[in-house]
Amino acid sequence: MSNPSTQVLNEMKKVINGKDDVIQKVWMTFLAGGHVLLEDLPGVGKTTLAKAFSRVVGLDSNRIQFTPDVVASDVIGFTMFDKEKNEFVFKEGAVMCNLLLGDEINRTSSRTQAALLEAMQEKQVTVDGATYPLPAPFHVIATQNPYGTIGTQPLPSAQIDRFMTKLSVGYPDFEDQVDMLKNRQQADPLSSLTQVLTKNELLALQHQVQNLFIHEEILRYVTALTEKTRNHPSIHQGISPRGALALCQMAKAHAFLQQRDYVIPEDVHAVWLPTSRHRIVMSSVPGTEHEQDTLLEKLLQSVATPDQAMLATF
Repeated sequence: MSNPSTQVLNEMKKVINGKDDVIQKVWMTFLAGGHVLLEDLPGVGKTTLAKAFSRVVGLDSNRIQFTPDVVASDVIGFTMFDKEKNEFVFKEGAVMCNLLLGDEINRTSSRTQAALLEAMQEKQVTVDGATYPLPAPFHVIATQNPYGTIGTQPLPSAQIDRFMTKLSVGYPDFEDQVDMLKNRQQADPLSSLTQVLTKNELLALQHQVQNLFIHEEILRYVTALTEKTRNHPSIHQGISPRGALALCQMAKAHAFLQQRDYVIPEDVHAVWLPTSRHRIVMSSVPGTEHEQDTLLEKLLQSVATPDQAMLATF
């Protein structure tokens, strides 16, 4: 694993106990240039994880609590007339930052949720016909409670597809919770975190990840996997081309952490579930996430793995 990544992950472990895999997957999503959807019950550390990353990676962050009364202009901004300047001026919304923490995104209206679409995909917002670029890097970590929790509604398919990964923090085990309680008795552990990267250093790492080699056989493998989801009788909606691209980007990030400059099938396997589980829609009665993961695992096993010997050939 590269040294900057080791520093980031070790620093994160100071405040997130026993969730090394989740921390690593979020960091990989950042390296791949994507956005993260954290779904879990309240109180398991979703918001803390997002705040910790903003401190450790040195990102300017904003937080917006997605209550039913939040409107699109709160998210992307608005124009208003300035009497002193005798002109319309743009007032920035919450997205004008490096890291937007969207808390409980599935508690607000679909119209407000849709305001994030352009920002997440194009890294810009358009207000009253004028386009404003977002700061680089730009990432969204959105949290949501499981659908069915009081006051929630499902995210639109177009928006959920723009999240590169969907992760669950989960409850800590016994000893990890004891450690967490010890650490929280006197001070907020977030205050003890050290910034180990700058924005420019993160952008440089993202550039390295993007330039990793991925053989055509891996691209065919990814395509075969996504085709399986589109033709399965239990799946109403399969993985989109955007989802296939996300799978490639995350596989590159995994290879990067393994200090390889090329992608192998094991990289695809490692990121298959977090990049795919939120992109499929089950036929008839919606399946639980466990059922979706089980089906995706079976599909993964049903596709022939490329010959690894040739995959490092440029």
